[in-house]
Amino acid sequence: MLACLGLIFMTQWLLLVAQMYIDWQCTDLEMPEPPIRNLTLNPWKMELSWISSTNFTEYKCSVAADNEKAIIKAVDMTCIFDGNLMFPLHNGANFSVTAVNINNTYSSICTCIPRGKKGSAIENFSCVIYDVSLMNCTWQAGRNAPGDTQYFLYWKNSRDDNETECELYIKDENGRHVGCRFQNVMIKHKIAYFMVNGSSNVSQIRFYDKYIELYTIEKLMPPSNVTVNCDKKENDCIIQWERPQISHSDKDRCFKYEVKITYKGNSGEEVVHTFTKETERSHILQSYSMGKKYLVKIRAAGHNCYVNNAWGEWSAAVEFGNEDIFSSLIWILSVVAVAMFLVVFFTVLFCKRTHYWKTAFPPVPKPKNPFNGQHDINPELMECKMQSITSENEQILVAELVK
Repeated sequence: MLACLGLIFMTQWLLLVAQMYIDWQCTDLEMPEPPIRNLTLNPWKMELSWISSTNFTEYKCSVAADNEKAIIKAVDMTCIFDGNLMFPLHNGANFSVTAVNINNTYSSICTCIPRGKKGSAIENFSCVIYDVSLMNCTWQAGRNAPGDTQYFLYWKNSRDDNETECELYIKDENGRHVGCRFQNVMIKHKIAYFMVNGSSNVSQIRFYDKYIELYTIEKLMPPSNVTVNCDKKENDCIIQWERPQISHSDKDRCFKYEVKITYKGNSGEEVVHTFTKETERSHILQSYSMGKKYLVKIRAAGHNCYVNNAWGEWSAAVEFGNEDIFSSLIWILSVVAVAMFLVVFFTVLFCKRTHYWKTAFPPVPKPKNPFNGQHDINPELMECKMQSITSENEQILVAELVK
C-alpha cells in the first residue's frame, strides 16, 4: 500500500514538473504515416529519441538554442547531447532528426517553447562553492512575476544522477524562495544541471535552467601550513606551503600560486615582491634585509586541470625577519632619557613645595671670623719687629708679631 502511494506521488510530481516545462511542437504531425514519429525529448538528460517505420542507413540530430548549434550522429534512434552540447531550454530550442537513405532524405523538426508569462522566470541566477563542499545558489524574482509567486530549485550533479529538490531554501522577508544552500557537494568532471520553476495562482510561471561545470564556481581556500625558515649565515629564507584543500584533485600540478611579500614598517605595509609559482610549493628569498620585519601571504588558482583558474582567498599573513636594532635602540634610549628627566623634574618640584628640599640639602655654614669678639686689640698698637738672621749662605727675615 505504501509503495503504491509512493509511486502515485512520484508520478504526480513528475507530471507537475513536465507541465511547467515546455510545449513540444513538431512539423510532421499532419502527415498520416511519417517515417519518423513520436519524437520525444528528455530535458533532464538532453536525450532525443524516436520511432522509425523505415530502415534508414543513418540518422543525425541537431539542436539550436541561444545562437548555438550542435550536430551529432544517432545511435539506435537516440541522440544524447552531452558535455558542451547541452544547451539551456528556457529561451526555447529547435531539435531536428535527419534520416538518410539511399534514395532520399527525410527530416523531422520539433520546437520546444517555454510555457508561462514572459518575465516571470527568475533572474540573476548564480552559484558558488566554498569550504570544499558547501554551495550557495541565489536568484531574484522575475520582474513580471505575480506577488504570490513561489520558486523551486531542482538540480542534478551529472546527467546520470537523479534530480533532487533543494532541501534548505533561502527566503526573503515575504517568505519567497530566493536561494538555496547545499551541503556535501561533490565536484565531478561533468556538467551539473539546475532548473528553477515557479507556481502562482495568478498565472503560469516560466522555468529557468542552466548548465554549470561545478569546478568553475569553486572559490579556492587559501594554501595551508605556510612556514618561513631563515638562515642568517646564508642570508636567505625558505618559504613553504601546502596546496589548498579541494574534493576532486590531489595533484600538485593542478595549482599555481601567487606569493606576496610586504615590508612591515611604521607607516604601514609596503609591497616588496610579488611573484607566481607554477606547481612548486616553496620559494627561496635571497639577500633579504636582516634588520626588517616582513609579511608573506599566498593564494592559489587552478592550472591545467579541472580546477577554477580564478585566484582564491589569501592565506593569513606570516611574519619573519627582525626589526632594525639600531633604530629600536635609539627609540628605547630616547624614551628612557625623557622618563628620567620627568622623574627628576617632578621630584625637585615636589621637594620644594613640601620643604623636603631643605631637609635633604641643608645650607652650608659660613666660616667663622677669628677677629670677631676681640674689640680690645688696636691695630695701631701692634708693633712689628724685624730681625735679621744672617747665615753663611742666606739672609732670613723673620717677622715677629708683637702685641
